[in-house]
Amino acid sequence: MSQQHSAAPAPTTRPVPAVATVAQRGDWWRDAVIYQVYPRSFADSNGDGMGDLEGVRSRLPYLRDLGVDAVWLSPFYASPQADAGYDVADYRAVDPMFGNLLDADALIRDAHGLGLRIIVDLVPNHSSDQHEWFKRALAEGPGSALRDRYHFRPGKGAAGELPPNDWESIFGGPAWTRVTEPDGTPGEWYLHLFAPEQPDFNWEHPAVGDEFRSILRFWLDMGVDGFRIDVAHGLVKAESLPDLGSHDQLKLLGNDVMPFFDQDGVHEVYRQWRLVLDEYAGERIFVAEAWTPTVERTANYVRPDELHQAFNFQYLATEWDAKELRQVVDRTLEAMRPVGAPATWVLSNHDVTRHATRFANPPGLGTQIRTAGDRALGLRRARAASLLMLALPGSAYVYQGEELGLPDVVDLPDEVRQDPAYFRGAGQDGFRDGCRVPIPWTREGSSYGFGGGGSWLPQPEGWGELSIEAQQGVPGSTLELYRSALALRRSRPDLGAGDSVEWLRVPEGVLAFRRGEFVCVANTTGEPVTIPSYGRVLLASGELSEADGGTRLPADTTVWFTA
Repeated sequence: MSQQHSAAPAPTTRPVPAVATVAQRGDWWRDAVIYQVYPRSFADSNGDGMGDLEGVRSRLPYLRDLGVDAVWLSPFYASPQADAGYDVADYRAVDPMFGNLLDADALIRDAHGLGLRIIVDLVPNHSSDQHEWFKRALAEGPGSALRDRYHFRPGKGAAGELPPNDWESIFGGPAWTRVTEPDGTPGEWYLHLFAPEQPDFNWEHPAVGDEFRSILRFWLDMGVDGFRIDVAHGLVKAESLPDLGSHDQLKLLGNDVMPFFDQDGVHEVYRQWRLVLDEYAGERIFVAEAWTPTVERTANYVRPDELHQAFNFQYLATEWDAKELRQVVDRTLEAMRPVGAPATWVLSNHDVTRHATRFANPPGLGTQIRTAGDRALGLRRARAASLLMLALPGSAYVYQGEELGLPDVVDLPDEVRQDPAYFRGAGQDGFRDGCRVPIPWTREGSSYGFGGGGSWLPQPEGWGELSIEAQQGVPGSTLELYRSALALRRSRPDLGAGDSVEWLRVPEGVLAFRRGEFVCVANTTGEPVTIPSYGRVLLASGELSEADGGTRLPADTTVWFTA
């Protein structure tokens, strides 16, 4: 592993494409391509090794040229950073690590000037233990009215020495921590479904709802175009906080409705939020991070009076297999159609192993993988999967660096890891740092153009050869593949729009569908196949050739045709 320490020029920008201004694009979110920026790993403006808002602002022209519609920013709020900013101490302030409110204002204004929209993360399930409410709740002791805004409970056992119930933290260990009261004695317990530094709010308390509606208005007044809601399936807990009766609860997640996740009461919260959002002009949106057992339950979050989009984690977790992909595409479209919401498609984010590495490994290993696998195979499949995703009807999400074909960094030394789950020995695997390594902008220089003073996570040797500078303008590069795909998607009404596909008969292991004059064919097999020529080739993720009056489609390759 290495960190470079010399200055380097920024990569040159491409000619400005014709982009509609924000005000001109109505109902934009239905077929939008939204780019996730993880601020600490995107661009560092002050050389402290940590990305910041000014760094993001300086790179907005790159995102405009890439061809995305909106930028989603992971949390940049004031935070002790116990969980990379998902432990918020002040929802109306920018953490000094990332800048200040003036930087946020300038970023939003510049983005709008470039035709880009800005979506910010919101974390309503829990706060930081350094939030003013929680600090006062501890200081005031038992009986404090502020304790009612969280889940404080007496413990079980003769002396209250046992947790109030058997719930387990997603990060491992019990979901309860006992506090020391102001008089020094062991006291009540508080609920934290994630780290102990992240106490869960009690959404049954009206002050919590009032506060978050105020927070929404604060950022809407700043000009943001929407919110991505972290743990949107959380917030409401089952009445009386019942025991689960299982000591391997994490295996149940995503397979069943849990007493602390996906409770029906959460939908009233979002109906209230939607009323706030609809007060504002400009097509503002909500996006739910909702891990649910089925896409049908996910659809509940995007009913007409609730949220606009929900992440499609079922699609993200699907293997590179034509049959499985077709099934999840069909189920997704069928589930979203009755509620009138667009489907969403996503392959990577800041919590899972990058798909270039997932697809480099054998199937069945899940979404957090510790081995590099076959890098060439992974990249080939990742490119093909990206073209497939961008051909589907609905909205697509791109995680920073996937347009470069970046792999996960799987060999980070233990001493540099910062994922809190890594240190708990249970719960999530804790290998999320690998997808959060700062992205390379240049072939050489300090942290390959990320910033002037190294990077908060070490970047691997050779990272510069995957950089924007190394790929820009190079025919066949992954960056140019994405740019071409996004330009075609924007220029063609039969891409992105709609809510259905027409499946075509093709060999086993191949996926093919028609949308108007457009046809997409993906070969998920390990061998080349011959398919009909469905018209003129628009774009392909690999080299094609003619064969027997048709088209020879290489292994793990996707092609776009038009009549």
